[in-house]
Amino acid sequence: MRSAPTILHLDMDAFYASVEQASKPSLRGKAVIVGGLGPRGVVATASYEARVLGVHSAMPMSQARRLAPNAAYLVPRFALYRSISDQVMTLLRALSPLVEPLSLDEAFVDLEAGGTAWDERSARLAGAKLRADIRAVTGLTGSVGLAASKMLAKIASEQAKPDGLVVIEPGTERAMLEPMPVRTLPGVGPATGDHLRRAGIHTVGEIAEAGEDELVRLLGKAHGHALYAMALARDDRPVVAERETKSVSVEDTYDVDIHDRVRVGLEVQRLADRCVRRLRGAGLSGRTIVLKVRRYDFSTLTRSETLRGPTDDPAVVREAAARLLDSVDTTGGVRLLGVGVSGLADYTQEDLFAQAAGGAGEEVAEGEESEPAPEPRPEVPVERRWPAGHDVRHTEYGHGWVQGSGLGRVTVRFETPGSAPGRVKTFRVDDPALEAADPLPLVEAPPALPEPMGPPEMLPPPPRPPEA
Repeated sequence: MRSAPTILHLDMDAFYASVEQASKPSLRGKAVIVGGLGPRGVVATASYEARVLGVHSAMPMSQARRLAPNAAYLVPRFALYRSISDQVMTLLRALSPLVEPLSLDEAFVDLEAGGTAWDERSARLAGAKLRADIRAVTGLTGSVGLAASKMLAKIASEQAKPDGLVVIEPGTERAMLEPMPVRTLPGVGPATGDHLRRAGIHTVGEIAEAGEDELVRLLGKAHGHALYAMALARDDRPVVAERETKSVSVEDTYDVDIHDRVRVGLEVQRLADRCVRRLRGAGLSGRTIVLKVRRYDFSTLTRSETLRGPTDDPAVVREAAARLLDSVDTTGGVRLLGVGVSGLADYTQEDLFAQAAGGAGEEVAEGEESEPAPEPRPEVPVERRWPAGHDVRHTEYGHGWVQGSGLGRVTVRFETPGSAPGRVKTFRVDDPALEAADPLPLVEAPPALPEPMGPPEMLPPPPRPPEA
């Protein structure tokens, strides 16, 4: 454990929902719920106004609609969330070379490694400046926890929510942890929490009092030892800048169960192609192909096949996934399908095409496709889809966002992040004046600063960093 609270944990406040409120003036201060809007969709993020009504992340969307029937329900805009996350991570990397992102909206930072903080006062100043910089650059708020370990920094940021900063000073950890419920500790989920409760253990202090041997008896060796150490505020895990990717996968949940075996096969092929695109985008390849099937009764089956070497060939992944599907009974219907690749490497083995279909592959001339060209199909006009919450532009009314669509109509509210709440108009879904648009920045870029006058030798020297 360190002697100063120089590990920082940042957690952006209700990130997806806050982005939507910042970009849509009419939704500020109102309940906003982001997630899948189909019958089987789940809540990704709920604004604090929606949380007051009992809505929380991972809740079925149908339940959220019962709790908050008047909330705004929006489809996620992940490209926008990633771009804002990149801005936040840039601010974190200015504090230290050791930044460990956990998700788009959450990360650890080792302030000591960056020379940004060395005691309680300098750590508090760094945390306060970070929060101010995030607000200035993105218009959003984030909660900051500072402590001598990762576990305690994360607990501190949770206490700071929303839009706050909490510092846990070294030497006060045990007293702070003791009255907290056992679910406060990382790794204690509902099942472990219930197991401890049945044993009469309700608080972190009672975990410490129970002793290591009793915890090992209740939870097993690995979990018991780890939980006892956490209850004593022991956590020496370093902030790791690069986290190794163990697998790449994609999956889809379907609003209506798929019963047609041919359709299931086509979906698996499509998911395999998506998985390979993501694999190649990361510059990786993998040896093990994994198929995930969740059936009509919620039972989930996983099948895998390990190749002789790593591949990023879409034909290899497609055919391996198809072979795995042959071993799964989908008669009653399928509600979720997924394809993944694990056993990752940063190279491929050139002769792996022969593994597709388990036989020798035909040689393919350079520049030719490895698959026969599909039969040409007559073009069928497809009705344009307008996801709720996504950006649009109208030639007359300008920029807006989709409030909803159906029955051949789409309703748009015309407003921008810097405008007042805008007016609402309804159009035909095929209105030629309406088109999809890119999101607008949440914060206008500040005007460029004027160039300093005079020769360099006349300019004041940059401030020197304080010595530790």
